[in-house]
Amino acid sequence: MRLPGTRYQEPGWEEVRKLLGQCSLPLLRAGTVQLEDYVDGMARLLRAQRHSPRAQASGNSYGDTVLALALALVYELRARPADWDALCAVLADAGTGLQDALVRKKANDMYAVLRDKVDADNFQVACGRPCSPNRIYAYRMLDTAYGEIARLFANWEQHRAQVGAILGREVGGGVPIEVRQLRSIHDCRPEWLLRWSETLERHAGTVGPLHTRSKRFASLKTSPDKIGAMLREIGDYEALSANRDNDWLQDLDDAGEWMEDYWRVLQEAGDAAAPGTDRILEAREDELDAADDESLGTPIPDAMQDEADDALIDTRLQTIAASVSLPPGYMLAAARAEDRQGWAARAMAGDGLAVRLAVYARLLGPADDSYPDAWRDPASGELPTMQQLAALAQVSLPTLRKRRDAAIARLGECGPATLNKGG
Repeated sequence: MRLPGTRYQEPGWEEVRKLLGQCSLPLLRAGTVQLEDYVDGMARLLRAQRHSPRAQASGNSYGDTVLALALALVYELRARPADWDALCAVLADAGTGLQDALVRKKANDMYAVLRDKVDADNFQVACGRPCSPNRIYAYRMLDTAYGEIARLFANWEQHRAQVGAILGREVGGGVPIEVRQLRSIHDCRPEWLLRWSETLERHAGTVGPLHTRSKRFASLKTSPDKIGAMLREIGDYEALSANRDNDWLQDLDDAGEWMEDYWRVLQEAGDAAAPGTDRILEAREDELDAADDESLGTPIPDAMQDEADDALIDTRLQTIAASVSLPPGYMLAAARAEDRQGWAARAMAGDGLAVRLAVYARLLGPADDSYPDAWRDPASGELPTMQQLAALAQVSLPTLRKRRDAAIARLGECGPATLNKGG
């Protein structure tokens, strides 16, 4: 389920929950009682998992990884210490006899409460109207209920009695028209949802969410109009964000295939066979480097430059990164993570970011432990390949190799001692 401002309401939450429980267990077993110690310990353990498949998995459809979501939720504890105190009280009451699975469950329960608080706050900011954690929970219940109703409708012949009870009429031999009409949550009727909850005790052996003694959904039990409004909200945002960027992603795929063909032709033909194309690319070097510098935070000479230009540059960088399977914000994040204090970084200050990364990959290898996480390709855990870096620099692969080799030669000539003498 996607709602404005929320980040934790999609299926990726399950992996976030497992990662948080996995890292919480050793800290809680060790008797960590101070919130600051716990948060610092969690940050350390989570980052130690940064190259694991679970940590790098997609946490939601907005591009956040499981690791990023888990870290953000841990840091939220500092602003909401009452949730941590409640967990400590539960563990203290249980003593040391709790099994590992139960300790993880208690930690996960804390984070489940925390995620709804965080998403409720962000929903309020995005929509400009009040929203409680309980309302976020209700949205999720309704979305889950719709999914169950859709599943029953899709298999109506095997669940004829329950589908009939949901529809409020007997189901005959033909496909019920409601089954054909249910295409999205927009088409789900509030009365179906109320009847579905009522049928669960008889057909599934469990009490439906709207028919328990809990007061959590008390305001919905007798308010089909409220249920209908919330279903429409979910459906409206689902329709608004339904393309999930698929339209322009197809263009990126086409562009990526074109670039691969271009590199292949250049490599097969050799540098001498295509001098014209390379000269055209090299003629644009100053223009492209200047644009990259502006987008990476270098002061812009013209103070009156249109904000639209910055937006176009940022969009171009995101499009290029996505075309070679790198995170959309890769260029900005990688530039910010670079330490310009080292002598090598100072020596290559005039080179583009892609050239500097190509130099490090050649001299230290693609997976050196000193590299910041922001430099690494999440898919491989290593620096981007030369093909990816060439695309980021918007030059051909042979041109990038020439610039890399020239930068390495300059490093060999100056060295750290020479640079230090020069200030």
